[in-house]
Amino acid sequence: MTGSPPHGGPPSGLAAVSTALLAMSRRLEVRDVLRTIVVSARELLDAEYAALGVPDDHGGFAQFVVDGISAEQWRRIGPLPRQHGILAAMLHEGGPERLADVRKDPRFEGWPAAHPEMSDFLGMPVRDGDETLGALFLANKRGPHGFTDEDQELLSLLAQHAAIALTNAHLYERSRELTIAEERSRLAHELHDAVSQKLFSLRLTAQAAATLVDRDPARAKDELQQVAALAAEAADELRAAVTELRPAALDEDGLVATLRTHVHVLDRAHTAHVTFTCDGVRALPATQEEALLRVAQEALHNALRHSDGDRVEVTLARTPAGGAVLKVLDTGKGFDPLTVRRAGRHLGLVSMRDRASGVGGMLTVHSEPGRGTTIEMEVPGG
Repeated sequence: MTGSPPHGGPPSGLAAVSTALLAMSRRLEVRDVLRTIVVSARELLDAEYAALGVPDDHGGFAQFVVDGISAEQWRRIGPLPRQHGILAAMLHEGGPERLADVRKDPRFEGWPAAHPEMSDFLGMPVRDGDETLGALFLANKRGPHGFTDEDQELLSLLAQHAAIALTNAHLYERSRELTIAEERSRLAHELHDAVSQKLFSLRLTAQAAATLVDRDPARAKDELQQVAALAAEAADELRAAVTELRPAALDEDGLVATLRTHVHVLDRAHTAHVTFTCDGVRALPATQEEALLRVAQEALHNALRHSDGDRVEVTLARTPAGGAVLKVLDTGKGFDPLTVRRAGRHLGLVSMRDRASGVGGMLTVHSEPGRGTTIEMEVPGG
């Protein structure tokens, strides 16, 4: 590989290429694979900037990972780019692009004011057969000569292995989703088998008691006692099934660690930046911890699937009375809570309110169109 000598000791040679390819193959989460590809490409080719965009079906990008740009710069740049200009050429024409100055190319359509200046450019589609999985590109080669033929060959090799790593990561995530679906189905069957027979017997016994009230009060009393016994058994069965549904991590690690892990996984899996902070919260009663976790999961699901925001913040703080308050804030498009309620589209708000009230807490929703959403749940101290 030729070109300018490395600055600051970036990897070089066959060992560096091997290390990068192994790093890609070891990642299982899609977000991790994307990040590893981008970092490896920038370091190996000694470029100032690198990015990889995964297209969606609507002219934009489902995911867009960058390296060489700070989080603050990325925030100021604004929304993700659309599929146009050079990016569109790589995605739709399926060929590499090497330019001495991307700004002089007739397809160049400019960039936002906060975007860093870029000149020499090397881009490569990431393809699996006829399917384009993404567009990988580098900008501003360090040194005076720009990107070389050898750089293009190396990026082509990286892109081929990136396609394999991404395909494997997608298969892994799909397999995990199927496993979760199968587990939910199994629990649903267990709930049905454990409780439905008891409820059926309960109904028949209650009907028998109703017919005996007038002509045989003593027998009716016996039947009603049986109703009470069956109801207690059904409650025990249901309680046991619900206990099984309680996340194991919650029992083992507690609410704070479980939430932190859950947020970390979501941050890696989504383009939005998801963060978690905790202030002074210690162990809470088990019922409160489970309710807070379930509300956080529902609110995060809504924020990441529906808000179109670029940031989601989860905070958990101790209240002066010894309780806790959970907040899930997103910077997305927001909504009118009153309109949503009237239209019957509550995005799980009814379930979240039920969970909050079930542990003596309260749930509030702050949102308006264009100004994001904050879901807040407070539980009292013990």
